[in-house]
Amino acid sequence: MRTYMAKPNDVERKWLLVDAEGKTLGRLASEVAALLRGKHKPTYTPHIDTGDHVIIINASKIELTGKKLTDKLYYRHSQFAGGLKVRTANEMRKNYPEKMLELAVRGMLPKGSLGRQMFKKLHVYAGSEHPHQAQKPEVYELRG
Repeated sequence: MRTYMAKPNDVERKWLLVDAEGKTLGRLASEVAALLRGKHKPTYTPHIDTGDHVIIINASKIELTGKKLTDKLYYRHSQFAGGLKVRTANEMRKNYPEKMLELAVRGMLPKGSLGRQMFKKLHVYAGSEHPHQAQKPEVYELRG
């Protein structure tokens, strides 16, 4: 018996639509990361990108548990002296909900060129509208 190894040109990709309304940030991000990696497929191969395209809508309606809205901080630095910028999760959800979800999912993907390739298949939108109707995305129900 031989172990199956997927080849990059044999991978069939679907488009999945995930509604983030009322979902918890981390739980949603971990499941979306698994979809992007292709772990839900029987043809999953660790060193090949076998995942699907994922469209996330209603990113502005994501939930955070506990006091994370006020206590969780997002840092970025301009690489100049004194260039540290800090935002709370509440500011991020209000002004940059797509970025908040993208950061959570990116942190759960592999580091390196394979992870960057997987991340390109993530499409996040703050509202319920998205420009991917032509791809005929399937609605994906998250577990839990």
